[in-house]
Amino acid sequence: MIRYLDTSLLVSAYTSETRTAEIQAWLGEQPAIELAISDWVVAEFSAALSIKLRTRQLEAAARAQALNLFARFCAETADVLPISALHCRTAARFADQHLLGLRAPDALHLAICADHGATIYTLDRRLAEAGGELGLDSVLL
Repeated sequence: MIRYLDTSLLVSAYTSETRTAEIQAWLGEQPAIELAISDWVVAEFSAALSIKLRTRQLEAAARAQALNLFARFCAETADVLPISALHCRTAARFADQHLLGLRAPDALHLAICADHGATIYTLDRRLAEAGGELGLDSVLL
């Protein structure tokens, strides 16, 4: 089983948010061999932390620490799945289903999961519901 972790979950795990302790505990209980992210998560994670820094939700030192911990997670724990042109085209098909309300980044997460037969784990209700509507396994934490 591949447990694909979306960016919202990892931002919560590595920064100070309402559910950080809960998400960290959940992550600690997961078999590392089953955890996966994508190259897109890597890019989106950095962007999310930059937004938090610009909006003063995060101090520079906390951002540096979160980036360091996340880099270790990527190197030592998670399988980092590459993104292909096929994923982008599949994401476009998913986003074309306008009633799902998918943004491009979320459609890309789902396309990667579809390609790898992965279950997406997220804190984003819309993403989890869209995954279910598309016939993908999704878990809202």
